[in-house]
Amino acid sequence: MTPTPGNARFVLWIDAVGGYLVCTGNRLVIGQAAPGNPVDVAVQGDVSRRHAIVSRHGEGYVLEPVQAVRVGGQTLTRPVNLSDGDVLELGGSVRLRFRKPHVLSGSACLEFVSRHRTLPLVDGVLLMAESCVLGPAGTNHVVCRQWGSDLVLFRRDEQLHCRSPQSLEINGRRGSGQIPLQGNTRIVGEDFSLSVEHLA
Repeated sequence: MTPTPGNARFVLWIDAVGGYLVCTGNRLVIGQAAPGNPVDVAVQGDVSRRHAIVSRHGEGYVLEPVQAVRVGGQTLTRPVNLSDGDVLELGGSVRLRFRKPHVLSGSACLEFVSRHRTLPLVDGVLLMAESCVLGPAGTNHVVCRQWGSDLVLFRRDEQLHCRSPQSLEINGRRGSGQIPLQGNTRIVGEDFSLSVEHLA
């Protein structure tokens, strides 16, 4: 799948937690996972090739229906602002929950309520603004209950970095503080591990 221009995408494979597609663009097209269909979030389900668009405006998000979309049981005829906890119904059966859990971050999440998934096959989608937080708190973008502390991923000068109160091992090398992540990366902490896989 070819993403929207300006929307870098990568997958977080978080050991013992799950996989998450991370999209960094301000405008995401959600549509069908079909060969040659250039969408950012490719859903394996009964949706149109271009079904809906989610746009980030400052700290908020707007959902624009291209095909049949319902939010809170209401069919959309125009763009609407999304609120934390809104359930998006695309087509007849695909259901996603919108979450914007962390008050200090403009990033948001799309979690599957229905049994559908995306290509690549992941458990959820992170709409990453400047940063996203992984860790044990319920207000984190990805809740990792067994972790003892948070890991923050953030963008600076179009490059991905991470920071944690723990000492980290990045591709087999020890580091601490704000660590740049280049290309595909393996991150290991004292009580967690994950991989970053960049997508074409």
